[in-house]
Amino acid sequence: MGDGSSRYERGEQSRISQWLRRWQKPTAPTEDTARVALLLEFAAAGLPLAPAAHPVGFRCSCERIGCPTPARHPLSFAWQTQSTTDRAQVERWAHGQPQANFVTATGMVHDVLDVPLEAGRSALERLLAAGIEVGPVAVENRGPADLDRMLFFTNTRGTPEDEDEWWPCELDCHPETMEEHPGLRWHCRGSYVLVPPARLPGEADGEQGVTWMRGMEHPLPDPLTLLETLTDACAQYAGSTDHDPHAVAWPLGR
Repeated sequence: MGDGSSRYERGEQSRISQWLRRWQKPTAPTEDTARVALLLEFAAAGLPLAPAAHPVGFRCSCERIGCPTPARHPLSFAWQTQSTTDRAQVERWAHGQPQANFVTATGMVHDVLDVPLEAGRSALERLLAAGIEVGPVAVENRGPADLDRMLFFTNTRGTPEDEDEWWPCELDCHPETMEEHPGLRWHCRGSYVLVPPARLPGEADGEQGVTWMRGMEHPLPDPLTLLETLTDACAQYAGSTDHDPHAVAWPLGR
């Protein structure tokens, strides 16, 4: 009787030990944990985030018929006030909406200089060769090469004493008219951009989206240190395509 009880206890202890070892075994990082880590790194740098739509096949999760910016817009109309750097809130959003993309509201802490991918590559090479500090850079792959963009993250211009010094991003273009403006866009107050990692609708899942070329470990530069090179690269890009040269960069041609 006692021997049987002893064998039962040893067997039970063995099963518990095996269960504990399995529980304590470290797991490899998943795609979701990597996604959350990138979002938290972005928020930790002081740049506000808000949840955005995501692709559902070729459609947008918002289910709006003919959505002009599928998977590239915030979920809420209150995205500017909703945007936050709070770690706990970003984690709740990310885990609660695992498919959601995220946008960052520009013009509060940072701006984004948004250029055609081909022009951006040329400008980036020139900037680095000249020893100019370049901050985080993301690539937005939309599928068609002529629609791909490169996003240069910079410090914001700040809040000027004279409010007339502001030029809101809508003077450049609205998201619905992006394809009509192939040149440089300066996302400042009142605008937003997708942040990596983000997915966009397309045939090959995973190929369309926003990814980092240079991550958040690079400090944000003054936008004016990049502007001339980016504008020149956009002018060369427009000259080599069928795009309207007057649409190269706002406020040029305005």
